[in-house]
Amino acid sequence: MTSLLDNVFNGLALGAVYALVALGFVIIFKASGVMNFAHGSLLLLGGYLTAVLHDDLGFAGALAVSVLVTAAVAGAMDRFLLQASGPDPHTAHVQTIVTIGVDILILTDLSRRIGGDLLSLGDPWGDSVSGLGPVTVADSRIAAIVVSAVVIAGVFALFRYTSWGLSLRAAAEDVEAASLMGVRLVRVRMLAWCLAGALAALAAVFLAAFPAPGLERTTGQIALKAFPAAILGGMASPPGALAGSLLIGMTEALVAGYQSELHVLGEGFGDVAPYAVMVLVLLVRPTGLFGGKAAVRV
Repeated sequence: MTSLLDNVFNGLALGAVYALVALGFVIIFKASGVMNFAHGSLLLLGGYLTAVLHDDLGFAGALAVSVLVTAAVAGAMDRFLLQASGPDPHTAHVQTIVTIGVDILILTDLSRRIGGDLLSLGDPWGDSVSGLGPVTVADSRIAAIVVSAVVIAGVFALFRYTSWGLSLRAAAEDVEAASLMGVRLVRVRMLAWCLAGALAALAAVFLAAFPAPGLERTTGQIALKAFPAAILGGMASPPGALAGSLLIGMTEALVAGYQSELHVLGEGFGDVAPYAVMVLVLLVRPTGLFGGKAAVRV
């Protein structure tokens, strides 16, 4: 029973962090129709900045700078590269391909800088653990759940109660109608990219924290595990991204915790389990858990 509770708590923590990354995918897709394959490199950039700045600025200062810089890089990438010819939704597939090239450029430079090192982000939790009843939990896992819950609630509040959120939802429904009603599509879209970049930088802290050994050049690849979470929930559904992330996090933790019982599936099954769950769900609901059928006028 203790083992099950331990795995469930770890799954919740993983799912909470994946939700930060998956929300970034969904926000960008809602705002621009672009699948941002550079999201993993933005996450790595945020983690790297926190790692190299925390000795001089302290953890809080380094994290604040990291979030701001990563948000600015994401916004600039969209405004000056992807939107060079304007926010045309009909070129979203071309812009998606461009993000692959951007990902390669950023990842190559960061990999050269990090090399084979394991970088500490200087987080205040370290390797400390706490007891929650019969379960012993890393403080970083508790912090991941609490911080992610607060940030995700803030993001949903932005969607619901701000003019930017209303503009984003209007643009996602009908770009041409939103533009005719005075919605500034360029600004709405750029701010969406900035928010996604900030969420990626924050997620990097918890992905590199204990029990992970630290930030390494492959840390950005963990963002790919949030990709099936976004697909599961429906690419245009923030609540779906949250539900999909929790499902993926729980699946990964349970498969890792019961690997010995699942040895028939192979020792590396934990790495492919999120994608297996994605395929199974999409066979039943091709639009995702919270996705819906779109009406198209012809």
